[in-house]
Amino acid sequence: MKLATIRTADGTAAVRLDGDTAVETGAPDVAALLRLPDWRTAAAGAHGPVHEVAALDLAPVVTTPAKIFCVGHNYRTHIAEMGREMPSYPALFGKFANVLLGARDDIVHPGETDQLDWEAELGFVIGSRLRRRATGEEAAAAIAGYTVVNDISLRDWQWRTPQWLQGKAWEASTPAGPWLVTGDEIDDAADLELRLEVDGTVMQRSRTSDLLFTPADIAAYLSTFTTLEPGDLVLTGTPGGVGAAREPKVFLKPGQTVRTVVEGIGECVNTVVEDKP
Repeated sequence: MKLATIRTADGTAAVRLDGDTAVETGAPDVAALLRLPDWRTAAAGAHGPVHEVAALDLAPVVTTPAKIFCVGHNYRTHIAEMGREMPSYPALFGKFANVLLGARDDIVHPGETDQLDWEAELGFVIGSRLRRRATGEEAAAAIAGYTVVNDISLRDWQWRTPQWLQGKAWEASTPAGPWLVTGDEIDDAADLELRLEVDGTVMQRSRTSDLLFTPADIAAYLSTFTTLEPGDLVLTGTPGGVGAAREPKVFLKPGQTVRTVVEGIGECVNTVVEDKP
């Protein structure tokens, strides 16, 4: 099953994708749909207004997550290019709901940075309440599905202090979409190609099998200290090839187009535009 959140004249709406059409489910976004007691049945049985997929105005796949968790240094290739040792535990940081963009929205280049970088990531969304100290099996069962995310990062702000928040939580900086794909369609994202292009040039290419901590590992670890709720979004980390690790360093400029692809899920295609106060 594929689910998306779209923008309509009446606000946002969660839709089920059926080939070239999208059917409204009655929920205002995918997060709200996942909070229903039996969201799979509700989504499968929905018969609301129908839209052509090609004409959809895509919102972030979840617009109202209570929590957004991110994992740093989780692909072996990225850990190596940054000169780090393999971690024993996931390196975590957070974001807020207002960072999220739709899969076709513009990325605004803030005037406060000249080090705007890309990070292609596999994201996953929680579909059922995951209480503290969950097992790996419980964590895997709680994942509703997977999506594509670009963790746009302001490196000069990120590295101002040992804490990364100010470089990672910039408002309207994180494309997430185009839709949520349930795990049964993609083998729980165990071995998918992940790729990022800037103006058609491949900058990142890896496979999710290179992840040090799997989505189930991450969800179980998070549940040790907090209860995960339906609609919570988790970013699993980025592979090698970020601009800051290149020599010389390469960063995004206004006018460039960033294409972030995860095999079997879809792509986010976003244009970088100049900040206009």
